Amino acid sequence: MHQNRLFNRTRLQLAAWYAGVMGAILGVCGVAVYLHLAETHFEAIAGEIQTLVGSLHDSIEPMLEKPGELHPRVRQILPGLCVGGQLCRPVKTSHIHVLGADYQDPYYVRFTNLSFQTLATVNTPPPADSAAQGKNWQILTDEKGRRYHQFSMVLTTSAGQPWGYIQVGRSLSGYQRYLASLKVFLLIGLPIAMVSIGGASWWLAGLAMQPVYNSYRQIQQFTADAAHELRTPLAAIQATVETTLGTENLNLIEAQTTLQTITRQNQRLAQIVQDLLMLSRMDLKVLPTKHQNCCLDDLLHDLVEEFAAFAISAKVSLELSIQAQDLYVVGDEEQLYRLVMNLITNAIQYSYPGGTVMLRLLKEDSTAIIQVEDTGVGIETAEQTRIFDRFYRVNQDRSRQTGGAGLGLAIAQAIVELHKGSLKVQSQFGKGSIFTLRLPLKT
Repeated sequence: MHQNRLFNRTRLQLAAWYAGVMGAILGVCGVAVYLHLAETHFEAIAGEIQTLVGSLHDSIEPMLEKPGELHPRVRQILPGLCVGGQLCRPVKTSHIHVLGADYQDPYYVRFTNLSFQTLATVNTPPPADSAAQGKNWQILTDEKGRRYHQFSMVLTTSAGQPWGYIQVGRSLSGYQRYLASLKVFLLIGLPIAMVSIGGASWWLAGLAMQPVYNSYRQIQQFTADAAHELRTPLAAIQATVETTLGTENLNLIEAQTTLQTITRQNQRLAQIVQDLLMLSRMDLKVLPTKHQNCCLDDLLHDLVEEFAAFAISAKVSLELSIQAQDLYVVGDEEQLYRLVMNLITNAIQYSYPGGTVMLRLLKEDSTAIIQVEDTGVGIETAEQTRIFDRFYRVNQDRSRQTGGAGLGLAIAQAIVELHKGSLKVQSQFGKGSIFTLRLPLKT
């Protein structure tokens, strides 16, 4: 297959289509996974911020007495609290670990009055966005382009008066680094996966196309063999006609000889065409098969009588052994006759003079068994799997002498399959062969 351009091109196309489809599926899945992980991670950050705001709200709100004023005890909860315009150092993450904020990106806290003026902070929050004031969730950006996620909640005094707002947020730098690493993983992983898929698709396309290629090779071989078989009688006819035409004063005997040769070769052509047509119809399942009761005893007796003269001329003894009587099968009697006839013909043709062809009829459970055993040339083990191929001959020279085209066993195998049976061979080279035919009995 590797040397055939048509199949290599088709294999490449199949592999490319498969890899392309799988790549598209992986790409869509990759984008979906990326968006899902990004959303899940972002929601996790929002959930942590909201939890921290709720904890601070519940802890600080009972200490608030006057609007816009922080009670000194708030510093106990937030040690790094920077009030007013004081210069404050950043608070380490561990200082607010008790509030659930132990993260690589530190949280910040900002207290504002009702006018959103900053009263106190923990760590350094980004500049407030005046356009987004009053919203619970905000995305802020500082002067360096760093983004922050922030949540705001209203604080009230112990008397129930509005006090101001508490705003808690954290940098999204870690989140963005996470997304960047995820993008790199997907961008690197997808080409690697595509290369792997490409190799796998090439291999799978080869496996899928191997039966097609084998069929293609069989068709090529069949066409070549059929052309060769048809060419032989055509060449004989042509040579005979040319010889006859070149003969001066052609007499009646010579004309009759020429016509006999043409007739003989024409019959051979007709037989080959008929056999090919029969095999073609069997392949297409359009060959009509009669469903009638066939008595195998009578069938074998008729065959032995018909081939008795042929066996005598070949100096071969043809014998029949009926070990089970009144065996009936359902099928086409003409096709079954042709099936066993092909087996007997081969057995006689491939037997040495003085040999024996034994025809047996047996019964095993609900199966009828017909055996055709000869004492002929036998078949080598390596060739036993090919003898049912069309135009295949074990001994080319001997088959040509006997006029066979190598279709007999192929036709026999096709008829067996139509009748739901089996045909197997046991052979030892130089000692003969046994063909065993099994057919289901009439129930």
